[in-house]
Amino acid sequence: MTAPRVKWSRSLGPRWSRGLPLSGLNVRRSALRRYLLVCFLTWLPLGLMMASMVLLLAGRGLSLAQIGLVVTVFSIVTVGLELPTGGLADVVGRRVVLAASAAFLAAALVIMSVATTFWMFLVCGVLKGVARALSSGPATSWYVDTLHRIEGPGADLKPGLARGGAVESVSLAAGVLAGGALPLLVPPELMFPLAAPSLVGALAAAVLLVVVLLALPEPGRGSPGGALSEPARARGSLGNVLRDVPARVASGVRLAVGGPVLRRLMLAAASSGVMLMSIELLTPGRLAELAGSAEQGSMAYATVAALGFAGSAAGSALAPRVARLVGGSAKGAIAGVVLAALSVGALAATAGLGGAAGLLTAGVAYVVLFVGHSVAGLLCLEMTHNAVTAAERTTVSSTASLSLQSGGILGNLTLGALAAQAGVAASWAVAATVVLASALLFVRMPAPTVLNGRAHSALAGHASYRSRA
Repeated sequence: MTAPRVKWSRSLGPRWSRGLPLSGLNVRRSALRRYLLVCFLTWLPLGLMMASMVLLLAGRGLSLAQIGLVVTVFSIVTVGLELPTGGLADVVGRRVVLAASAAFLAAALVIMSVATTFWMFLVCGVLKGVARALSSGPATSWYVDTLHRIEGPGADLKPGLARGGAVESVSLAAGVLAGGALPLLVPPELMFPLAAPSLVGALAAAVLLVVVLLALPEPGRGSPGGALSEPARARGSLGNVLRDVPARVASGVRLAVGGPVLRRLMLAAASSGVMLMSIELLTPGRLAELAGSAEQGSMAYATVAALGFAGSAAGSALAPRVARLVGGSAKGAIAGVVLAALSVGALAATAGLGGAAGLLTAGVAYVVLFVGHSVAGLLCLEMTHNAVTAAERTTVSSTASLSLQSGGILGNLTLGALAAQAGVAASWAVAATVVLASALLFVRMPAPTVLNGRAHSALAGHASYRSRA
């Protein structure tokens, strides 16, 4: 009996056919191209608005306190919806949630470009928070599910995930540079120059919406043998779908906190959140101090941020090679974490330098930090997806994102106050210590094994939750 072969249908989903199919290799390449395109378009709008957002709000008359409140509302909405939206993606499908995210983001950026009052910007913050929560995980989950269905549960995820991470960083770098230049190119009589990046970002989000609807359908329901079949999505009334979300969230959370692999990865994500908050909170002021003025410091930060995104892209691309050289993903994550911790330590050690020497050392440390962080982050992402099944994949990804943001909130509450009392060097030293200690989480990391398409890593106690999901 001739074995069925995989083809990519006109609807852009992997199908099984006895006709004139594409090869499995072509299907995999096609899936990767679509995943990379969605990765690029997901982060481009955010990069475009990054450089001008605070200046836009200030230019519209908002005080620093009001700007801080808008950002806080965004963070609260994102954290509050992380798990429910992850569960929703696991229930209704990745494409629906990603399309909704693009629609919310486009609406938010249109409002931002025309907003003139604090309340309009507050609505924008809420919409951006919803969009961010919805976009956390579904694209990667779609790609992993598709790859597993083509090559089986033992498929090597590192190359595709590495390229996705690199493309995301390139998108952010291109966006922040373009967004920084747009206000200089737009005539003031045409529109408020600082609003131009948000409007262009809204157009990019609209393109993302179209691409998701056309090029990112749910994978086919299964192979003829059923070994790689995806858990069936809930279909029926809206009430039935919504009732299934809490159960899926509970299943994912239990996996995340109950299994030794995922529990360690969640703690590592929280430590990364502390580190990233120390950078985002303290680096702009440090660069402004070194550059001599807020305006020059803003330009310096835009340049350093773009270089940091380039370093992040390099780290994502290097992650598979690092894992091979050191003998596995866990050891590769240790190398990345240690490099990131040393870089934050270098920021602390050189905090007393001034002038060009201070700018150079801060810029180099910033770039190297993101190389190490991306190596560790990519390998942690691979280990996370290898420890879960399609049924709870996006929920667990959202749990990791929630852990990252929780660490950031902790860093925001503590490191800023410490910097005010003891200086930025002390805050960076504490962040470096936290990150370095997190490397111990990867020592003797239990290795998840795959059995009958399901991931197991001392998770036998949660089998009922997996089967019910």
